[in-house]
Amino acid sequence: MAFKKPVLVIATRNPGKTAEIQDLLRGFPLEIRNLSDFGPIPEVEEDGLTFDENAYKKSSFTARVLGYPALADDSGLTVAALDGAPGVFSARYGGEGLSDADRCQKLLAEMQGRSNRRAAFECVLSLAVPSGPALTYEGRCEGLLTEAPAGVNGFGYDPIFLYPAANKTFAQLPREEKNRVSHRGKALHELRDEFEKVMTWIRQHMPPGDPWNWRND
Repeated sequence: MAFKKPVLVIATRNPGKTAEIQDLLRGFPLEIRNLSDFGPIPEVEEDGLTFDENAYKKSSFTARVLGYPALADDSGLTVAALDGAPGVFSARYGGEGLSDADRCQKLLAEMQGRSNRRAAFECVLSLAVPSGPALTYEGRCEGLLTEAPAGVNGFGYDPIFLYPAANKTFAQLPREEKNRVSHRGKALHELRDEFEKVMTWIRQHMPPGDPWNWRND
């Protein structure tokens, strides 16, 4: 598949996650794609013990298989009263086949009778090139678990994560506002703030003739 602009692949099929990243990197001269724009590729086994390990596994594998720089995140919800669970298992909490709403309900059931509602969303971004090297960015947002879901925006655990500064759940915040304060938003803002340097780094690691280097030909 050929593209006219330099391509950055977001290593996900999640449209909500892709839209957040597209919003934050809007204006840079590149094509932002996700895995849905390509044919089937094998799933990466997210068996790392940390968000960092899983993010790099996804970004490096995607970059090698597709031949484009790839940005992956591994993120999740850590709950103090549950010793950091669900953590790296956030997307698989409760087993396969559950919906986001199912996982929210399972977590709320686990929290019944617990007074400590402190929780934090954590995110690690890994941007890898096909040859292997990667850059890493991190973000964290602290909040509280609600007693019941509220809001219709976002995805994942957003409806039960209260952001205290706004007294709203992430699912009640407009996407633009959530992007400013969320764990992923913080990591992406750090990436965006130095993206000119990041693009230079990518060019240095991509082969001559690749669209990333056309401006240097």
